Amino acid sequence: QVQLVESGGGLVQAGGSLRLSCVASGNSFVIKHWGWYRQAPGKQRELVAVMSSGGTTNYADSVKGRFTISRDNDKSTVYLQMNSLKPEDTAVYYCNLVTMIASYWGQGTQVTVSS
Repeated sequence: QVQLVESGGGLVQAGGSLRLSCVASGNSFVIKHWGWYRQAPGKQRELVAVMSSGGTTNYADSVKGRFTISRDNDKSTVYLQMNSLKPEDTAVYYCNLVTMIASYWGQGTQVTVSS
């Protein structure tokens, strides 16, 4: 079993920045990819960014050039640096870890961007 704990969410003004962190713990695992998703009120959960085990990244068009996903393998941690935040980025952000045998989700962290 793997547990994911996110942190770093909060309230920020439009144009500001936040960095989300997600730490994985538990049994040893082989990572296929990390991902960050978000879900705004009344909307479906959507992919924000993903990073493969080889380091390849992909981003939603809405965040390209503003958000950056990165990782620290030694710390089993993935980050989401969010710059130039917009009110439409307001959502609960979820960390996702896909291993060779299962997919795991964090509990979510709220990001609120005020105009």
